[in-house]
Amino acid sequence: MKILKLTLISLFTISLVSCKKETKTTDSSKDSLTAKKDSVVIPEVYKEYYGIYMGDFAGKEMITPEIGEEYEGDVYKKISLKINRITKDSVYGQSIVNGNQRPFRGVFNEETKSFVLDEPGNDKTDGRFEVKLTNDSLTGKWNAFNKSAVKAPLKTLKLIKKEFVYNPNFMLSEDSDLIDWENPKDFIEKYTDEETGKTETYTASKNRIASDAVFKINASKQKLTEKDLKNLRKLDMEIIKNSVFARHGYAFKKQTYRNFFEQTDWYIPVSNNVDKDLSPMEKENVALLNRFIKYAEDKYDSFGR
Repeated sequence: MKILKLTLISLFTISLVSCKKETKTTDSSKDSLTAKKDSVVIPEVYKEYYGIYMGDFAGKEMITPEIGEEYEGDVYKKISLKINRITKDSVYGQSIVNGNQRPFRGVFNEETKSFVLDEPGNDKTDGRFEVKLTNDSLTGKWNAFNKSAVKAPLKTLKLIKKEFVYNPNFMLSEDSDLIDWENPKDFIEKYTDEETGKTETYTASKNRIASDAVFKINASKQKLTEKDLKNLRKLDMEIIKNSVFARHGYAFKKQTYRNFFEQTDWYIPVSNNVDKDLSPMEKENVALLNRFIKYAEDKYDSFGR
């Protein structure tokens, strides 16, 4: 009787172990099937349309002139639309405006050669692009999701396909506007009337201006020394430093720097972080420039727009 009891217990134990093994095998098979299902690659289509499309992003806003009353006019900005991936059902990419990089997802209609692309909607600047493809250009419109949150809830786009290439030789052209229009500073000036000899004071608004050193010094090609920088203006060094980032396609948030590099035909913003792309020499030069920028002075002058 005792032997029979032990035998039954042994059989029960073996049965439990067998069930656990079977359960484990079943779960493993299930995981394997799930992994296999998740790893299915959705085929890409229309790869010839992949790339960066750049150009004007225009909308009507209220403009306040230096003299006169406020009026409504067209305000032009630069925008980049990057198409990264197209499948049968979806389009994936990103937009860059004012240094603000936003992902989008949408659909492509092959019959009409048109895209409908939606930004996520969790930022006040998000909206929907409806653009038509003609050869290497995209034209259409953008509508803000939150129309009360932006100055121009409807904008038009005229974009041309461009290829981003890093080239250490890229420089500002020598006919570039070297005035920083975004950071004016007020100065107290004196005026003496020649007839009466009376001296009066007045306030003059002036802007920073760079020198032609920005056309000669290239921090992507030459190892900079303290001697190279000691007589430069602060704006000179800011432009020389940020030229390094511009060559790598950095999307500047500061309007000052966008104004300088958008004057070129080579500046194509593709990312809001390019630190990993800098060469060792570029990193050393940027560090040296940062040290000098901290204590450098600017030259200001009066200009009219």
